[in-house]
Amino acid sequence: MNAAFSWPGKARLAMSFVINIEEGSEMSVARGDKGPEPVDELGVSLKIPIRNYVNESNYDYGIRAGGPRIFKLFEKYGIKTTVTAAAMSLENAPHLAELIVKGGHETCSHGWRWVHQFSFKEDREREFIRKAVTSIAETTGERPLGWLSRYLHTDNTRRLLAEEGFFYLMDDLSDDAPRWTVVDTQDGPKPMVIVPYALDTNDMKFWTAPAYTPEHWLDYAIATFDQLYEEGGSAPRMMSLGLHLRIIGRPGRIGVLERFIQHVNSHAGVWCASRLDIARHFASQVAAPAGE
Repeated sequence: MNAAFSWPGKARLAMSFVINIEEGSEMSVARGDKGPEPVDELGVSLKIPIRNYVNESNYDYGIRAGGPRIFKLFEKYGIKTTVTAAAMSLENAPHLAELIVKGGHETCSHGWRWVHQFSFKEDREREFIRKAVTSIAETTGERPLGWLSRYLHTDNTRRLLAEEGFFYLMDDLSDDAPRWTVVDTQDGPKPMVIVPYALDTNDMKFWTAPAYTPEHWLDYAIATFDQLYEEGGSAPRMMSLGLHLRIIGRPGRIGVLERFIQHVNSHAGVWCASRLDIARHFASQVAAPAGE
């Protein structure tokens, strides 16, 4: 059970907009991978070592057009987000790093590249984490303090993140409010904040369910917000909305994101915050566990 705490200004709900930047670091034989990126809007998953130039161009769309469109929208409404960025993506698209810094957004690490790490041995995974930290610090001016894996991770991941100085974790879908966890490290137990994520409101649904329309997504996002806002009258809640440059950044989809933002702004008592701010505020109100 979560310990008692409250959001700033006694807000009912902490609203977390999450912009995922994966484009430019996805799988490709051009980057030495065994095959092309399997996540494709048309569901074309090739298992042979050739380049999927068309799908690569779909990812490029996020870098060229989708990204600037999304950041412009959040600038319009003065909202600070958390950008879960694969480090290589920002190296390959420095203009996106500039938009992050200019907008005052937080950068959370989405790995060195947007690849699965679940098969990594400990030394390789530690190097993967360290490369991400170093790279993001160079492209944005600040090291990341939060982490989001590409869905799957190893038994060592949390320990390695704790040992490498991370403060909060996103690889968790289990709640609508942050909480503490204790991670066993080489130097003893270390508390870390879990800031839960959500996949059901994620715009990736447009790619995984071809019949899913922008109106479907908007209706579901609003229903989620309204339910959590109602519950926030008796206990603090948070909502996550995951976004992708190449997906919600399309002209036919960006409008529903704006309509959702307008819905959020029509309610009093909503704190739009980065995940780092959410984690820090929670940690300031709820004492960290001492560990075993």
